[in-house]
Amino acid sequence: MTHFAERCGLHDAAREAACQETARLIEASGVQRVRLGWCDTHGMLRGKSLMAHAAIQALRDGVGMVGTMMLKDTADRTAWKVFEAGVADDLPGFAGAANLMLLPDPASFIELPWSPGTGWLRCQPWFQDATPVSLDSRRVLLQALARLAQAGFGLKTGLEVEFHIYRITDTAPQLDPELAAWPGLPPQVEMIHPGYNLQAEAMIDLADEPLSIVMRTAQALGLPLQSLEIELGPSQVEAVFDATDALTAADQMVLFRNGVRQALRRAGYHATFMCRPPFPNIMSSGWHLHQSLVDLKTGGNACVREAPAAGSGRADARHTLSDAGAHWLAGLLAHAEGMTALCTPTVNGFGRFRPNALAPQSVIWGQDNRGAMLRVVGGPGDRATRIENRIGEPAANPYLTMAAQIHAGLDGLLRELEPPPACETPYAAEHPKIPGTLGDALACLRADTAFVAGLGADVVHHFCRIKQHEIDRHADAKDKTDFDRREYFSRI
Repeated sequence: MTHFAERCGLHDAAREAACQETARLIEASGVQRVRLGWCDTHGMLRGKSLMAHAAIQALRDGVGMVGTMMLKDTADRTAWKVFEAGVADDLPGFAGAANLMLLPDPASFIELPWSPGTGWLRCQPWFQDATPVSLDSRRVLLQALARLAQAGFGLKTGLEVEFHIYRITDTAPQLDPELAAWPGLPPQVEMIHPGYNLQAEAMIDLADEPLSIVMRTAQALGLPLQSLEIELGPSQVEAVFDATDALTAADQMVLFRNGVRQALRRAGYHATFMCRPPFPNIMSSGWHLHQSLVDLKTGGNACVREAPAAGSGRADARHTLSDAGAHWLAGLLAHAEGMTALCTPTVNGFGRFRPNALAPQSVIWGQDNRGAMLRVVGGPGDRATRIENRIGEPAANPYLTMAAQIHAGLDGLLRELEPPPACETPYAAEHPKIPGTLGDALACLRADTAFVAGLGADVVHHFCRIKQHEIDRHADAKDKTDFDRREYFSRI
C-alpha cells in the first residue's frame, strides 16, 4: 500500500530521507508532542497537536482535519452553509464539513522555544483523493512564483513589521465563563512604553523585557532578525528582518507572528498585529514590504541600473531602476486598487490611510518618499536597490500579500507598462486614491482581470466571501470599538 504522500506525487527518495531524519530528530530530542500547523486565509496558524509517534506517522500518511477550517471568517464562523444543497457546486470538496488531509513538510521541523518538549511542522492541506486544495494560500504563492520563474525571475523580499505589545494586568474578562462570547473579550492591558519618542533609547530600556522575549524567540526559531525598534505610537514596536526569497520570507512572517504572541503571552504580555488597537491616541501599524527582482540566470538584483538612463531625471523611474524594475513598478501601480484587500484585509486596517501619517493614501510612487504607496530606494549601481510597498498591514496573510505583488508586477513586465513620474507631494488631493474601505477594495479585486486570472477565480471568490462576512458583522455592530476589541485585538 502506498503512503498518502506518494499518492500526492510528493514522496521520492529525498523526501523519504528527510522523513527519516525528522523522525530521528523527534526521537533524539525527547519531544513529546508535535504541532502540525498550516496558515489560514487570515495568515493565522491552525493545526493539530500529535504525540511524537503519531507525528512521525503523519509525515507519510498525513492527518485529517475538518474542511470547514478553511472557510472561517475572522470571528471563526463558517462563511458557507456546508450542510445545505448546492454547496458542492460552489465549493467542491467541502460539502458536509468533509475531511481534508494535512501533509507535513519534514524539512520544516523545529522545536518551539517557548514550549518545552513541543515540536512543530509546517503543513499544507490536500483533498482526500490526493489532489491539491487550490484555496491554500501557500499554494497560491507557490503558483505565483512558478509563473514568475517562467519569465526568468525570482522575488526577494524584506520584512519590516510594526506591531503593539501590552502588559497584561487582568485575564478575568477573557477567562470569566459568565462573559464568554463568540468572539470573546481580550485581557485587560497596560502599555509597555508611553510612545511619542521615536527610537528613544530610554523607551527601549523601558520595554527591554518584552523586546528581549521577542528577540530570543525569533532567534531560536532561526529567523533572520536584524533589529527591534521603538515606534512612534504608544506601546508600538517594529521588527526588521534580513531580505530573503519571497516564500521563505512568507513562512518566516507566519512563524514570527505566531511565535511572539505565544511566547509573550506566557510571560504576561499581549502582542497584537492588528493595525489600530482599540485605544485612544494610538498610531497605526503597517507592514512595509521591500522587494526586488532576482535574475534567475545570474542570481543578481534585476532592479539595479548601473547608470541613469540617458536624459533621465530623479523623477524618472529609469534614473534608479532597471527597465525590468520600472515595468515591475508600473505593474504594482496599475493593480494597486486590486491588491489593496490582499494587503490590508481587515475593516480596521483602512483607518491607516490618512494624510501625513507616514502611510499611503494615493496610488503613486516616490523616490525615497515615505508618504508614497511605493517608495523606490537605492540608486545607480546600488545592489540593494528595491521597491518598498507601504500599503500592507501586519495582519495580512503573507502568502496572499506576496502573490499579489507577483501577479501585479509580472503583468507590468509582460506588457512592458511604463510608470508615471515620481511624486513629491503624496497627500495632494489630485492623486488617485487607494480604496477607502474593505468593501471598495474587494470590489476592485473582483474587477481586476489580472488578479482573477493569476490567483484563480475560485481563490478570489473564496477570499471575498470570507471577508464580506467581516464587513457585514462590522456594519451590524452597534459598538465599533467593541467589535475591534473582540474581532481583532483578542485574536490577531
